Amino acid sequence: MSGERARLTALYGVLLVGAGALLTGVVYLLVRDGLATSITTAVTTAVPASSLDPSGLRPSGPLPTRSAVPASPLPLPSGAATRGYAVTRQLSDAAEQAALSRLLTVSLLVLVLYAVVSVALAWWMAGRVLRPVAVITDKARRLSGENLHERLALAGPPGELKRLADTFDGMLDRMEQLVGAQQRFAANAAHELRTPLAVQRAAAEIGLAGRPDAERVARMRAKLIGVADESERIIEGLLLLAASDQGLRTREPVALHEVARSAVDALAAEAGTRDVTVTVRAAPLTVSGDAVLLDRLVHNLVANAVRHNVRGGRVEVRTGPEGVEVSNTGPVVPAETVPLLFEPFRRLAERRHAPGEGAGLGLSIVASVARAHGASATATANPPPGGGLTVRVAFGRGTGSQGT
Repeated sequence: MSGERARLTALYGVLLVGAGALLTGVVYLLVRDGLATSITTAVTTAVPASSLDPSGLRPSGPLPTRSAVPASPLPLPSGAATRGYAVTRQLSDAAEQAALSRLLTVSLLVLVLYAVVSVALAWWMAGRVLRPVAVITDKARRLSGENLHERLALAGPPGELKRLADTFDGMLDRMEQLVGAQQRFAANAAHELRTPLAVQRAAAEIGLAGRPDAERVARMRAKLIGVADESERIIEGLLLLAASDQGLRTREPVALHEVARSAVDALAAEAGTRDVTVTVRAAPLTVSGDAVLLDRLVHNLVANAVRHNVRGGRVEVRTGPEGVEVSNTGPVVPAETVPLLFEPFRRLAERRHAPGEGAGLGLSIVASVARAHGASATATANPPPGGGLTVRVAFGRGTGSQGT
């Protein structure tokens, strides 16, 4: 920071001293241009040339005062008058040179003093200007995972540095949220993957204890296959989440209204098993993006609505120029819980590891795929008695969405 302060001091000092030197030069030139005329006029008025002794450069009589009217001089020869005017001119030039010399000496001394004061003020001013930058630098140097909650909270009038400090605080807010979400994600992922492994180990130890008969082997085999399928779904969801977080590599037009119909057809059997009625109102919607990720987005929305429903419940799937919207009945969702459902492994109720329960990655994948496509995913809790959730994915103009 001292290097920047020295550079700012040099810049401010040069500007201030340059301005002072320019002002001094202008004043000197203006005074010099008018000084000769002023002195000549003053000398001629105070000491008329006709009253001077041209031979001895001395007055021939008493000098008139400013208040007295000068007496009429005795007539002098024309040559003597000329010499008198020459003497007046010499006196004026001598007075002008003496005044200019004094003015120049005083001006230079004042300029040197002004330069010293200007450099001192420039050093102080640079320190004042760079103080918030030093605070931001020290804070950034001390940042770690343990003190991300600290903020600059820079006080002061609105300005560039105030906006910089506020932007830095906003960045810290986002970093704290991202780090917290990453830590929760890592902990939840470890927990979710550890549970199937523990079940597999227990099933193998119990099932193979003693001399297992064919029935026990069959049950153990089915259990291990189910746990393996669950682990595979978790890993597939994590990989898909990571892929969508990395952004899009290719883009192509995707008809989301057709994707919605395909997702509903694919989940029709599961919806029938759960006694859930699914209706589709698919207005044309084409989006430029990754076909696989967009298919997973719509599939997860419909699957989430079917699985988190009640017997005899309903699911409505709508597409159109405004985006994709999936609404379902089900348990009443507290409003404060809704934003948390987009985080990985977040569920409305505790997991019971029941068949078809899911890993809690559905809506987090939806949010990640939406971000990758420049879209926004939002959810709203439906009021009772129907309950449930309404999730909307709105695609902006930058994604090339259109209704046809």
